[in-house]
Amino acid sequence: MKNRFMLAPLTNLQSHADGTLSDEEFHWLTLRARGGFGLVMTCAAHVQAIGQGFPGQLGVWSDQHVAGLTRLASEIRRHGSLGMVQLHHAGLRSPADLIGASPVSASDDEKTGARALSTKEAEQLAEDFVRAALRAQHAGFDGVQVHGAHGYIVCQFLSAETNRREDHYGGSLENRCRLLFDILEGIRARCRPDFLLSVRLSPERFGMTLAETTVIAQRLMDSGLIDLLDMSLWDVCKEPEEADYRGKPLLDWFTALDRGEVRLSVAGKIRSASETVRVFAAGVDALTIGRAAILHHDFPERCRDDPFFEPVELPVTPDYLRSEGLSDAFIGYLGNWQGFVAEE
Repeated sequence: MKNRFMLAPLTNLQSHADGTLSDEEFHWLTLRARGGFGLVMTCAAHVQAIGQGFPGQLGVWSDQHVAGLTRLASEIRRHGSLGMVQLHHAGLRSPADLIGASPVSASDDEKTGARALSTKEAEQLAEDFVRAALRAQHAGFDGVQVHGAHGYIVCQFLSAETNRREDHYGGSLENRCRLLFDILEGIRARCRPDFLLSVRLSPERFGMTLAETTVIAQRLMDSGLIDLLDMSLWDVCKEPEEADYRGKPLLDWFTALDRGEVRLSVAGKIRSASETVRVFAAGVDALTIGRAAILHHDFPERCRDDPFFEPVELPVTPDYLRSEGLSDAFIGYLGNWQGFVAEE
């Protein structure tokens, strides 16, 4: 990787309804490669049609998606960046009216109407994550990230709040981790040895305690299965919400883990050159950049060239965002972020 800046897997609503890549999403992502990001990650790409989480989501559940992904991977590489597909399934967070069916999850969920996957369906889910990784490899990407954060289906299996199963996918933490490790072991067994494999986790929310998240993180680092652990920390400067863990930043609970050969990346309100320096100094290997990458396609180069660089002041106009490679669909989505987009 040419530097330690990674583009976060940002929801953008820009793909076609069938999950194939659009020119708008191609432009948004490849402009970040051109702007100097060492690794460019797609938005969450769903591995089953029933796992779609939002309109305009990139798909990787069918061979029909491979042509667009191939085009994307080639252009990212042309600019000297690594390309990675984030593998995703929304689970109970899939809107029923979007997928045309009841969503699925680790267990039944009365609020969303989600039904529990059978054991055989859970095994098929793991297989479909592996097949999606194979499609990404065939398309020319350098690796994939398994989305285990933010309350989506892998997280739903990890969490004791949403996983009340009585088979070997539920109960103990080891069993609740089984789906994730089945996915990782399948990808490692069937993709080439140098194919990069990452997992994204998030602590504290969506039924994930900090105690269990750090145990899972350490187990991943000890497993020999992954190359990169990506922690979505909400705010890298914040203290933990759980009283027993306060007294030092949330970030420090993960930099203190024994990483071995695994690299650690973090996300969470890293928006200026000085903040990147501070977080690198805390001991992380890479930064996963979200909002700052939306505002500045060349954020890594700006931080390199100006140690005092600060992002443009919010809110920004739609025209400004268009100049940064965003489509009207993406800009419309960002209109839901308080104080981000100025009214025209």
